[in-house]
Amino acid sequence: MASTVEQKIGSFLASNSFAVVGASIDRTKYGNKVLRCYQQHGKTVYPINARAAEVEGLKAYPTLAALPVKVQAISVITPPAITEQVVRDAAAAGVTHVWMQPGAESDQAIRTAESLGLSVIAKGPCLLVILGYHE
Repeated sequence: MASTVEQKIGSFLASNSFAVVGASIDRTKYGNKVLRCYQQHGKTVYPINARAAEVEGLKAYPTLAALPVKVQAISVITPPAITEQVVRDAAAAGVTHVWMQPGAESDQAIRTAESLGLSVIAKGPCLLVILGYHE
């Protein structure tokens, strides 16, 4: 039975730790705002950025595979063509929940994630709206 978007969001947010794939050092970009949103809500979050040493005071990692811990849930803020590879990397890293933020999703990435058994949130609400974000 397919779960509703609300159920998927509840399961996603119940995770112990999160990663933001596409975390940005630019505070005007969504890849930064999503990371700060997790921080504002006291969540354990890891930035994934291949070009930055740190984002918002947190050590950044180049890939999900490079993380020192296993995360259950990731927010994806990458171009759709990259998102397709991200979901494969996520499945390989043991991630179970993928939230493709608006603009990151593609039909192929969604199909790939679902075929790999991942719980996918896509073409829906933004994490910033659901959790509540303030500048």
